[in-house]
Amino acid sequence: MKILVKLGEIFGASRLIPIESVHVSGVSYKTLGEAPIDFLEALADADEKVSVEATLNPQSFDPEILAERLPKNLVEMQLKICEIFDRLGFQKSFTCTPYYIKRPSKGAHLAWAESSAVIYANSVLGAWTNREGGPSALAAAIIGKTPDCGIHKAENRKPKVAVEIGASLENEVDYGALGIFLGKILEDKIPLIKGLKNLSLEDLKQMGAALASAGMVNMFHYREGVEVKEELEKITVEPKDIKKTVAELTTTSTPKPDLVFVGCPHCSLREIKKIANAIGNRKVRSDIEFWICTSRPIKEKARAYVSKIEASGAKLLTDTCAVVTWTDKLGIKTIMTNSAKTAYYAPTLNKAETILAPLKECLKTALKE
Repeated sequence: MKILVKLGEIFGASRLIPIESVHVSGVSYKTLGEAPIDFLEALADADEKVSVEATLNPQSFDPEILAERLPKNLVEMQLKICEIFDRLGFQKSFTCTPYYIKRPSKGAHLAWAESSAVIYANSVLGAWTNREGGPSALAAAIIGKTPDCGIHKAENRKPKVAVEIGASLENEVDYGALGIFLGKILEDKIPLIKGLKNLSLEDLKQMGAALASAGMVNMFHYREGVEVKEELEKITVEPKDIKKTVAELTTTSTPKPDLVFVGCPHCSLREIKKIANAIGNRKVRSDIEFWICTSRPIKEKARAYVSKIEASGAKLLTDTCAVVTWTDKLGIKTIMTNSAKTAYYAPTLNKAETILAPLKECLKTALKE
């Protein structure tokens, strides 16, 4: 209560409001570190429990595929963190796409802490959530309420900038590059993006994840008929802006990566099906690793496609992603990905060079002809 009330005072909330669900980030031992573990353990030892539906972000390894390849002490510390969250009553979801497990109700108030999930929930699903920090989401999970401020108030969800897309967006990489480009310019201003055509939900997911990574935007508008009563600041995105952003997100001149990685944010069932069909009967090259990341519920639903993917030599990982595991300890120095978010973070979080390329090119690189 102290955490939530203090946050409410800082952001001018007059009350706490009930929430439908919580999603907590800061689960991976790699990004969490040891400092918060005592706090989490103290809550569990006091028999605290979540009072609403509560899911968790990815942890630092897939227990079936990566656990044996990582140092034992790191694995043990991660398992300890997972056990504490289990005692607190959290679902063992370990995904950045909790909306694929259970879609939040339209208009529902949430307390989510994963930036890519927050922006998707607000913009695409019509839910209402601020970008929570790990401690505030944890507090909200236990209390079942969150301060009534920020994106929870209708007046703060209105667009402030009109973005005109003057570039042709051909694939998920272009949508991701658009997100990175706008994130750096917009900071925390909500945009109304005009001129998006023939886009899929996966394109919106890539754009939103990148937008929230490069800036502090928690929401964007893209549908027709958004009511605008004031004159908006205008930004036009040119083809050169997309091209330059893609080029900047490729930091290596090495044509062959150590790892080809797809699934940031975690893959949808439709993406798994698309990848399986595109692989066909081809096999992964012996000198390259190919990871596809998703959640356990999606992997279970995709069983028919999983066997086909695994027969190729590709690894379908759950519970984790390349960004929050120790790729450097696995000897991975260069990562090829179709995710602008991964390409944006990998040089610092993974100490890796990056190649940003569409799925088709990722598959061509990972697989034998």
